[in-house]
Amino acid sequence: MPAVPIDAHVEQQWVLVLPVKHARHGKRRLHGDLPGRPADERSALARAIAVDAMDAARACRLVRSLVVVTSDPVVAEHARAAGDEVLGGDDQGLDAAVSTGLAHATWRWPRLGHAVLLADVPALRPEQLKEALHAAAAHPRAFVPDLEGSGTVLLATRAGVDARPAFGAGSAGRHERLGAVRLDLDLPGLRRDVDTLDDLRRAVALGVGPATRAVLAASGLA
Repeated sequence: MPAVPIDAHVEQQWVLVLPVKHARHGKRRLHGDLPGRPADERSALARAIAVDAMDAARACRLVRSLVVVTSDPVVAEHARAAGDEVLGGDDQGLDAAVSTGLAHATWRWPRLGHAVLLADVPALRPEQLKEALHAAAAHPRAFVPDLEGSGTVLLATRAGVDARPAFGAGSAGRHERLGAVRLDLDLPGLRRDVDTLDDLRRAVALGVGPATRAVLAASGLA
């Protein structure tokens, strides 16, 4: 299907796909930085980070709907209660989960823009996501790298454009080689993904969402 042309006078609306690993598998590097912490505490932190990212994305006025790909029951329940569409399939790897979500989004909302947001950005603000999506709408395919510049936090495509997701270590370079326009925007809340304890501390300094704050306060990590 050819790309749907964009009317310059109408703001592009988007469906966001958020792949979220089950909390027992997610944030392995972060868990490794927290030796001796109870497993349920670490899982609660992984879930809280995802919940804050989802809630901020949902509050962005350019976002029509979320498609959450997860087998985590807590995350799935939170998403369904908020009206999101929830799919399984995150156990096959990140790109497979992304492809599952994008296929559903394309079938369900064929004329909207489709974007993949990695749900490990607890300092995300709706207005920062709006700015990124507005910038992405100018291109058939675009991505926002993480603050280190090598990973990808957001991959966005116009309707009818193949996203060609290539997430994982070094994904920014792969997405650029696959033809996506790199958007090095000054949006620290969007670009501050969390893989390590140092990342988490930097996100806290930016201001994390309420779910992450609550877990950090309860665990004494705040």
